[in-house]
Amino acid sequence: MCDKQNGHQQMYFFFVGGKKYETDRPALTGLQIKARVAEWNSSQDLVLEGHGNDPDRVIGDDERVSLDKDKGPLRFSSAPTANFG
Repeated sequence: MCDKQNGHQQMYFFFVGGKKYETDRPALTGLQIKARVAEWNSSQDLVLEGHGNDPDRVIGDDERVSLDKDKGPLRFSSAPTANFG
């Protein structure tokens, strides 16, 4: 299913490490986002930068992330995988 706006396919975009990525899908999983980054290091976690006072948080591979632009484009980064225990 594609969202249409004014007869054009709506595009969604997000940033990973400062690089812009586009998709026609309104939501992607963490794994789908990482798959778009050619140089992704599989030993790294995908981290969603928080807006305002919201803290940054790790996005799991199976977690769906809405790309709606209600708070502006989402920005992601990578961080070493946390190993507790």
